[in-house]
Amino acid sequence: MQRPTGPLIAVVGGSAPTPEEEALAEAVGRALAQHGAVLVCGGYGGAMEAACRGARSAGGLTIGILSGTDRREANPYVDIPIVTGMGQARNVIIVRTAQAVIAVGGSYGTLSEIAYALYYGVPVVGLKTWELMRPGHPPPPIHRADTPEEAVRLALSLAQGR
Repeated sequence: MQRPTGPLIAVVGGSAPTPEEEALAEAVGRALAQHGAVLVCGGYGGAMEAACRGARSAGGLTIGILSGTDRREANPYVDIPIVTGMGQARNVIIVRTAQAVIAVGGSYGTLSEIAYALYYGVPVVGLKTWELMRPGHPPPPIHRADTPEEAVRLALSLAQGR
């Protein structure tokens, strides 16, 4: 079996997504795999598990960067669990590993991943996720997508420039 060797794309989202967000994350994972990308995520449940499930269903490779120290805590669709023992600080590793980030829904952990990506210059594609603004400043460069397929196309295009 030949493994994907395409760009590393992070999918970030909440551990308790809505049913719609879970379906979107799964479709994003599937589309990434169909395009040969490697999926990077936090490795646990919710949107992370849905994205990994989608990627694996299409023969993709998944990497879970775990906050704890037990690789057995990774969701069952993670091919390569990476334990860090760093808690939420591992969000920096997720983002720095990726050539682009797709944020699907999400809570405060997702917000931190978006912020780290913007800080480190990693392109962010948003699919039903946070909208950020600061009075007197231009809006942050979060590329908005309406569908999983559009999010993946944008992320892959943005990753090429990195």
